[in-house]
Amino acid sequence: MAEFEDFMKLDIRAGEIKKVEFFEKAKKTAYKLWVDFGTELGTKKSSAQITECYSEKELLGKQVLGVVNFPPKQIADFMSEVLILGIYSEEGVVLITPDKAVKNGDKLG
Repeated sequence: MAEFEDFMKLDIRAGEIKKVEFFEKAKKTAYKLWVDFGTELGTKKSSAQITECYSEKELLGKQVLGVVNFPPKQIADFMSEVLILGIYSEEGVVLITPDKAVKNGDKLG
């Protein structure tokens, strides 16, 4: 079982997707995302397997939650710096988003 202290090690922040590209070199269908996490963290990159539920157009401007303190991970020729959070559904991965607009960089508490 995970302890509460384990959860507190995660730095989960709100960010806004500013740029989206189809990730042609990924083994599994994915997008490259550039997410603005505010002035403290800036824009971070992420590879996200969310193509089944989202088009590139509907992702632009969407606020998402991401774990910003995992080590970067090389995926093909792209360095993924954050893990964008989602739920595995029958239709595909559904993003976890704030139900009201928050400031980019706000921390999950």
